[in-house]
Amino acid sequence: MKLLSVNLGRARAVPYTDQPEGVTGIDKRPVDGQVRVTAPGPKGTGGSGLAGDTVCHLRHHGGDDQAVYAVAREDLDAWERELGRTLPNGGFGENLTTLGLDVSGALIGERWRMGSGLVLEVTCGRIPCRTFQEHLGEKGWVRRFTHRGAPGAYLRVIEPGEIRSGDPVEIVHRPVHDVTVAVQFRASTTERKLLPRLLAAGEALHPESLAEAREYVAKYGG
Repeated sequence: MKLLSVNLGRARAVPYTDQPEGVTGIDKRPVDGQVRVTAPGPKGTGGSGLAGDTVCHLRHHGGDDQAVYAVAREDLDAWERELGRTLPNGGFGENLTTLGLDVSGALIGERWRMGSGLVLEVTCGRIPCRTFQEHLGEKGWVRRFTHRGAPGAYLRVIEPGEIRSGDPVEIVHRPVHDVTVAVQFRASTTERKLLPRLLAAGEALHPESLAEAREYVAKYGG
């Protein structure tokens, strides 16, 4: 298991984002050399956890519980075959492109160590949006991506550190529950009846997803 690439994005003006200034940092490219990763601060004020990476729409992106976004190269390869086009590392707007790691199958609260002491913790899956769809230029992309159910994972920074392309990735903690990123994603999108199951992940879950699960149980039971 390793990092194939570490990807950073700069703000770029586009016609398809609802970000107030009309810019997005979704176009992320692999970089050489070490990149510092730290907790960026609360959502709404904190952006990316990676130094040099730009998060433009702070209302929806970035912050401590979405500090880093990871996608498996294997998932990009599967989409390449389906779409009949090349998808470079960083093509989904991910910060980390991994190899040999089941990112969407990771458990909420699972921890990964890489680089010079960096430890990250899995919090939730990525919900697709219009900016993602228009960035790829694929009609119906939000629906297709959601149907596939392999969203990649957002992570929070437990211990800061530096990483670079080629670093090995080690799973250093796996919780005892069975709530994976894929399960959380389905519960938040297409299978709301799964929401009570998310409570097993506890405080490791992204706070918004945890609140959603609690509200569902309060209303419908579970």
